[in-house]
Amino acid sequence: MENKIILISGSPRSRGNTIQVLEVCAKIIEDLGVETELISLADKKILACTACYKCEEEPKCSLNDDLNKIINKIRSAKGLIIGTPIYFGTARGDLLNLVQRMGMVSICSDNYLTGKIGGPITIARHSGYTLPLNEILNLYRICKMIVPDTLYPQNVVGRIPGEALNDIEGINSVSHFVENVAKIIKENKINIS
Repeated sequence: MENKIILISGSPRSRGNTIQVLEVCAKIIEDLGVETELISLADKKILACTACYKCEEEPKCSLNDDLNKIINKIRSAKGLIIGTPIYFGTARGDLLNLVQRMGMVSICSDNYLTGKIGGPITIARHSGYTLPLNEILNLYRICKMIVPDTLYPQNVVGRIPGEALNDIEGINSVSHFVENVAKIIKENKINIS
């Protein structure tokens, strides 16, 4: 596995607040000497899980969309950070499709997510981030991933693209979080099975 963190933007906007916040995170991580790769779902097709359980037979999803390419990138990385905009108090449907199917492939096959380090980052207009944060945290908990503590939740506030970068408190919170993720990966002392 590489000292690498995959950052996934769940926004349909290719230049929205979510991707901009994750770009700030990627720079912080890279400045600490850990490689990053940023994946945007803006141009991806992610279908809903059909509970076919074919992933028990082969460690991939049987649905024909962009998920298996993303899973393969995650397999070779030590970290995973998922960013989502908040729409109507929840994470976007296609992002939840990704979370549910990634988790299903992992727990039904080879546990490729176990021991990976990271967590969710939410971008909200002003509130409503608690449920989406916990929705995505379930992936990390169920798949035995490691989520470093932070002083405050990893939430940034902004509506208009670029506005989230002005939320100093939110940017400080996610900066602290990604620094912790990168430092743990760089120290390379965790081995979970």
